[in-house]
Amino acid sequence: MQAGLGFDDLDRPSEEFLLECVHCGLCLLTCPTYSILGVEADSPRGRLYLMTSILDRKIALTKGFVDHMRLCLLCRACESTCPSGVKYGRLMEAVRGQIRRLYRQSAPERFTRYMVFKALLPKQGSLEFLFGISRLYQRTGLQTGMRRSGLIRFLPRQLSALDEYIPPIPSQFFKATEHPLTKPEGKKEHRVGFFSGCVMSLIFPSVNQATLNVLAKNGCEVVTPKRQKCCGALHIHNGELEIARRLARANIDAFEEAGVDYVVSNAGGCGATLKEYHDLLRGDPQYASRAERFSEKVRDVTEFLNGINLNKSFERIEAKATYQEPCHLAHVQKIKDQPRALIRAIPGVEFVEMRESDRCCGSAGSYWFTNNDLSMKLLDSKMANIVTTKADLILTANPPCLMHLRLGVARAGMNARVAHVVELLDWAYGSRKAE
Repeated sequence: MQAGLGFDDLDRPSEEFLLECVHCGLCLLTCPTYSILGVEADSPRGRLYLMTSILDRKIALTKGFVDHMRLCLLCRACESTCPSGVKYGRLMEAVRGQIRRLYRQSAPERFTRYMVFKALLPKQGSLEFLFGISRLYQRTGLQTGMRRSGLIRFLPRQLSALDEYIPPIPSQFFKATEHPLTKPEGKKEHRVGFFSGCVMSLIFPSVNQATLNVLAKNGCEVVTPKRQKCCGALHIHNGELEIARRLARANIDAFEEAGVDYVVSNAGGCGATLKEYHDLLRGDPQYASRAERFSEKVRDVTEFLNGINLNKSFERIEAKATYQEPCHLAHVQKIKDQPRALIRAIPGVEFVEMRESDRCCGSAGSYWFTNNDLSMKLLDSKMANIVTTKADLILTANPPCLMHLRLGVARAGMNARVAHVVELLDWAYGSRKAE
């Protein structure tokens, strides 16, 4: 449904930021949606032009405008290319907040948004219950029956995509309450807080355990605050900015109480959001300065390990490995060399660069669910680049990427393993899970 002309004043897209765009078009070369669709309005430059037209009250918030905004992956590759430093991510997040308020959504969409952004993501217990139900669906034979009978084909595409996308749910989740303090092996060198995350805790608890193991091997006393919440990334990307601010305040409180020198995250998307809390809370009189201090402490686990005297007592691992760069790690946190340095430090690992390693794999948080067709095209392109490396180990550093690449391996019929960079380090320190 069409809304009126213009934006409202709440979290209004910055005209100053929009004016920074000089329309050079370099962003078109790195934009995944433009590379597939070839439509100017589905490029960063085109979307910025549409935003300006709304601000100037030349066009209304029509379905066409909304569709172009929602097709953006928010990978922010354009920011790495832009010579003018346009803050495209900030603008897109603000616009999606405007769309959420001003553009009338269908009843099913309103219900879905309520369930995901209010009932589930802010409440770890609710997420654990939902994923527990998913585990039963997978393990009781219901999933197998749905697939073999062909009934899965009669589900709406988004639900069948969900069935295909979610990997086997592990028997045990990672719970912060069960890991309040991890002691260092040997002399204590650092006191760090661990941001355990929602998806990583539920679907990849082994990655969180590997992170604790590796940090302990490197002289870290690790505090995992039990009061921490979802980082708010999916909320921000979908225009739910007020909920994201509530989550941010709760996380700042939790880690301040822990009294840590650094806040370590093993998820590229979570870390990027944590590092931008100072932007999210810039107008909050009680939290603005606290958010600045908090964001300054945040480190991706690969960034942190590269910034200390790394324990290199590694065992040899025979593998040919390649690395898929998570968008928010490469383009927001600007972390590119650190994961590669850690991979190359492992004896026996042959590292092979893939073509377009920093091009989005198509997962993009919830994009695989909301824009599945485009997501699969991007995944197929990514897998074609991976195949050429002949790697038997595909490494990345973000839970949606892990899920998407595992789906890609299955679709391509590859005999390759997908893992987090920190898992490789844990194996090299002697974990038998490498076998």
